[in-house]
Amino acid sequence: MQIKKNDNVLVISGKEKGKRGRVIAVYPTTNRVLIEKLNMIKRHTRPNQQLRQGCIVEKESPIAASNVQLVCSKCDKPTTIARKTQGEGARVRVCKNCNETID
Repeated sequence: MQIKKNDNVLVISGKEKGKRGRVIAVYPTTNRVLIEKLNMIKRHTRPNQQLRQGCIVEKESPIAASNVQLVCSKCDKPTTIARKTQGEGARVRVCKNCNETID
């Protein structure tokens, strides 16, 4: 996957289109990302030992990785990613707009 934890991303489609956020978690097996305070859902919880009274909890839901685009920290624009090898075979992500390394 091209997106990693703590990256800033822009949502390019869906109900959250146009919003920016920070990636909390990445799920490569299902090709989804969890973005901070975006795609909020409500879950009804039963009473248990921690919560004496049941309540409605709002939490983030994962978004498909194809619906988000990485925002370059240098040029502050949404960009596609290129991979280049540096010395000793280390691969880094490169912004296609400004040709700066992102990692």
